Amino acid sequence: MTRVQRVNRFFLMLAAPVIGLLFCLLLFPPKPELLLNTDAYKTEKSLNASSAQLLKDLETAETSAKATSASLQKTLNLYNQTTQTMSSIVQRASIQAQRPEGIYDKRIRSKLGRPVETLDSEKIRIELFRVNAITYKGYAMKVKLKDPSAMRMSLAGEALGSSETTLKAVQRHGAVAGINAGGFADQDGKRYPLSTTVMNGKYLTGFQSSFKDLYFVGLNGSGKLIGGKFNRQDELDRLQPQFGASFVPILLKDGQKTPIPTKWKASPKRAPRTIIGSYKDDQLIIFVIDGYNEGGGSGATLEEVQGQLYKIGVVNAYNLDGGGSSSLVMNGRVVNHPSDGNLRPVPTNFLFFE
Repeated sequence: MTRVQRVNRFFLMLAAPVIGLLFCLLLFPPKPELLLNTDAYKTEKSLNASSAQLLKDLETAETSAKATSASLQKTLNLYNQTTQTMSSIVQRASIQAQRPEGIYDKRIRSKLGRPVETLDSEKIRIELFRVNAITYKGYAMKVKLKDPSAMRMSLAGEALGSSETTLKAVQRHGAVAGINAGGFADQDGKRYPLSTTVMNGKYLTGFQSSFKDLYFVGLNGSGKLIGGKFNRQDELDRLQPQFGASFVPILLKDGQKTPIPTKWKASPKRAPRTIIGSYKDDQLIIFVIDGYNEGGGSGATLEEVQGQLYKIGVVNAYNLDGGGSSSLVMNGRVVNHPSDGNLRPVPTNFLFFE
């Protein structure tokens, strides 16, 4: 073998592997997916794993939401049941609380008789009864103040020295009922309220210490009747009077009869009377006794009225101005029979509103 042949054989042996590789590539070309970038493959695998975890988390959240919804529904049902139970308890308690009041009210009515007229609204309930005693006749008006604003005191002409009838005061203020209030004194042709008088929580002419048989009676902000003798203003201020007037004498105090001064037993002995009082449940009772004159021959004695009020369970009672001043107006008409034949103009009146 020549030298040239040996060189050719050497290069042929070197080229054989390359030629074999090319031949294999031609016979078996590589698949496209095998040529993908390795990083992209890893990213896709990571995304698939994240998606699977997200689906798993969503399934867990859905399960949790369903459980929470069921728990909330149970709580809502329990709340509704509790609310209904509490409402039922409150309703029963309210009914139970009203029973003693209703029983007490029936006892009062049983002593007063059957009402001849009734007015009932959201603010007030008024029941009118006839009073037929052996020696006198008149009317009793039982008043339940559901709202303290249902009772006020009026000042004639809204100024000191003026006077007006109870009917005029009722009409002027749009009230449903009214009675004459405190006593008065005439001076220089004018008529002034007697002693301590309070309007809208203020003293009209200042506080005057109780003297002789005078007393003060009125209402506080809670609609409770207050009254008595007061030597100092702070004694009355503690009761927080909203309005009130003065006259003589006190008939009942804290369920007990008070001594009636000799002067008022005889001067006059019998007369038309106006009395305001209260029961232990703070209902008001008003007596207006008729009489044909002020000479002592008709009407009632203070002792007679005191005894009857005590008998029917009144706790506190105060005599208001009587005689020709005695007035009872209800539903736009004069109920009693004024001894003067006509209503007497007075400085103050107690009024009642629907």
